[in-house]
Amino acid sequence: MKKYIVYIGILTAGLLLGWVLFGNSSSKETEHNHDKVSEKNQKWTCSMHPQIMQPEAGDCPICGMDLIPAETSADGLAADQFKLTENALSLANIQTSVVGNSNQKDNFVKLSGKIVKNEESNAVQVSYFSGRIEKLNISFTGEKISKGQLLATIYSPELYAGQQELITASSLKESQPALYKAVRNKLKLWKLSEKQINQIETSRKVIENFPVYATVSGTVTEKLVAQGDYVKQGQSLLKITNLNTVWGNFDVYENQINKFKKGQEILVTTNAYANEEFKGNVDFIDPVLNTKTRTVTVRVVLNNKHNKFKPGMFVEGKIKGISSNKEKVVTIPSSAILWTGKRSVVYLKSNPNEPIFEMQEITLGNKVVDNYEVLEGLNNGDEIVTNGTFTVDAAAQLQGKKSMMNKEGGKTTTGHEGHLGMKETASLNNEKQSNKNERIKVSVDFQNQLKVVFNDYIFLKDALVKDDSKNVIKEAKKLLENLVKVDIKLLTDNKAHTHWMTLEKEIKSATNSISKTSNIKEQRNHFKHVSSYITNAIEVFGINEKVYHQFCPMADNNKGAYWLSKEEKVVNPYFGNAMLTCGEVKQIIE
Repeated sequence: MKKYIVYIGILTAGLLLGWVLFGNSSSKETEHNHDKVSEKNQKWTCSMHPQIMQPEAGDCPICGMDLIPAETSADGLAADQFKLTENALSLANIQTSVVGNSNQKDNFVKLSGKIVKNEESNAVQVSYFSGRIEKLNISFTGEKISKGQLLATIYSPELYAGQQELITASSLKESQPALYKAVRNKLKLWKLSEKQINQIETSRKVIENFPVYATVSGTVTEKLVAQGDYVKQGQSLLKITNLNTVWGNFDVYENQINKFKKGQEILVTTNAYANEEFKGNVDFIDPVLNTKTRTVTVRVVLNNKHNKFKPGMFVEGKIKGISSNKEKVVTIPSSAILWTGKRSVVYLKSNPNEPIFEMQEITLGNKVVDNYEVLEGLNNGDEIVTNGTFTVDAAAQLQGKKSMMNKEGGKTTTGHEGHLGMKETASLNNEKQSNKNERIKVSVDFQNQLKVVFNDYIFLKDALVKDDSKNVIKEAKKLLENLVKVDIKLLTDNKAHTHWMTLEKEIKSATNSISKTSNIKEQRNHFKHVSSYITNAIEVFGINEKVYHQFCPMADNNKGAYWLSKEEKVVNPYFGNAMLTCGEVKQIIE
């Protein structure tokens, strides 16, 4: 019995000893393996240059400092995703909305148009005989006249002779009736009435200065002669338009042509009478496409008895019940869209519970009031940025993610490529070329007005270089003054029009913030946003001038920041004299 007890005791002791030795070893091995996994996923960065991200420890390729373990808070994000802090969302007033299907049945398609004169009501007042204008009774263009009103008196030698012939022929009308009739017909060719001819014949007195009466009623739109001028027979004196009806000419894009037909009702609004809507019907659809704007003109005849419409006035037309298809379509507000030439992009919130975003290219359909139909790229239930889109785009650029200006993504370069090898430098140069935006064609007049704003931006930048906060405020105010002078009506392209409206709003907001603070640090913080928006404007619209897009990796607490310059030489506005030459040319915009 004792023998069995001893065996059991030895067995128990062996089991306990095995657990102590091998169980603990297994635990340690598990812990060791976990550490290995952690080490395998660990990234290394530089404390001075956080854009550097290496898979193993070593030296920073820029400054040579030892790399440190990078924070892993962003682990789990896809390559094109990036995260913003709640504080950043609040400060930039970034707002998102969930995309939903919209039934267009009760919506309208908005068209841009212009009031022009009704060509069917145009008339030209001419002189039916040659002579000298002794008196012109029309003082200015815009003057209203009535049919039969005295417009001018003309001394005409040939008409004077013709009246004398009538007086002579009237005494011979019994003996030479053919001659008498021929003389009277000659005067009729000069548009003398029977009454005038009979008066000359009865009074036997020649009228020296002959009156010219209006043949139509309307408004004088152009004076073609002045008092004292000599005119020929058939020469135009005045252009007259009856403005009781006018035409509204609206531009319809190529992909919308099949949506319109003659007789369709259109509601017209204008800024001059913001609370009124005027009804009209499509009267004519131009059979020829404008190859420059890729649009067709749709004409509407508008009643203008109360003279509310003025030729040259911009108007908006809304036609009911038109959409890209008969089913429900996805629509988004225009404030959510960024345009870069042919590309249209939005920022998608990837995680509904966290501020994680990524760029998404989309294909647009018709404009519906202040919204656009989305044909491809978004689905019902997607959440997108609808306010502060440019700010989110700037964050994407700084974090090396896909953005409006960099559709391929990739880390921002450092400004110290001299430390890199030839292969890396060549790669960065290729990236600079690929970052160029697609240009929207606009008028030279618009480009010149944008250039004035850019010049003000350069003065603002120079003031920051000199650490002159007072002059910064002065230049910011000057920029704001010229910004509002940019005439958006010069943009005939619908996308260009909407894109500039969004840009102008953002530039104004950021520049206004600069003008309201004397703290140079705060001014520089707002300046980076102004730089981002003006860069986009020059990329998209152009100013017919070479512009250098420059970057400093140490600005904005080592996050990096861009600015524009007229010169290739780097003069840093973010540090002034402290680090005047830190940075590099990232891109040349032409």
